[in-house]
Amino acid sequence: MESQKQFPQQFSFEFFPPKTPEGSEKLKQVRDQLGVLKPKYFSVTFGAGGSTQQGTFDTVMDIQKAGYDVAPHISCIGSTRENIRIILQSYMKKGIKRIVALRGDMPSGMQEAGEFRHANELVEFIRKETADHFHIEVAAYPEFHPQAANSQRDLLNFKRKVEAGASSAITQYFFNPDAYFHFVDDCEQLGVNLPIVPGIMPITNHSQLA
Repeated sequence: MESQKQFPQQFSFEFFPPKTPEGSEKLKQVRDQLGVLKPKYFSVTFGAGGSTQQGTFDTVMDIQKAGYDVAPHISCIGSTRENIRIILQSYMKKGIKRIVALRGDMPSGMQEAGEFRHANELVEFIRKETADHFHIEVAAYPEFHPQAANSQRDLLNFKRKVEAGASSAITQYFFNPDAYFHFVDDCEQLGVNLPIVPGIMPITNHSQLA
């Protein structure tokens, strides 16, 4: 854990793009309530296979106009380089400086397609297209990704994202705090040195954890 002490503490909040006008109004209310806490930024999810691409963009613009820093998610599975290039250019033109780069999931029932297989390929592409314009957040999995063969393989996959140009990482939520501490220690052993912020899922239904 020693490596994390050099980085300033920060936190952010993640939103899903609203699907209705009522949802948009609710998001604005919650956004301003949470804004009082001075988060580093708000992030906005992308949807499986980019299914909420326009909704993500619109929500990002609304948050930015309200005076908050915002980081859109971009997922690459099922997408093409040209489509990702257009998304990046759109955000650059709007002055967005931070993004969350993810592999993502395909919508249920759809086969994987597109020109990207892994998140490190997306990070590498973003750096090639935009140099250092974006602060790139990536995902980390202290309890390792469900599609990974084992924790060591998943750790090496994470290292590839860092080597491709990631700036910092946010973890998937975890149930055992020691999983986060061990993950950070393992990263240190591999020479991976960047902020790794723990992801926390608010408990809204205690019975689901019983």
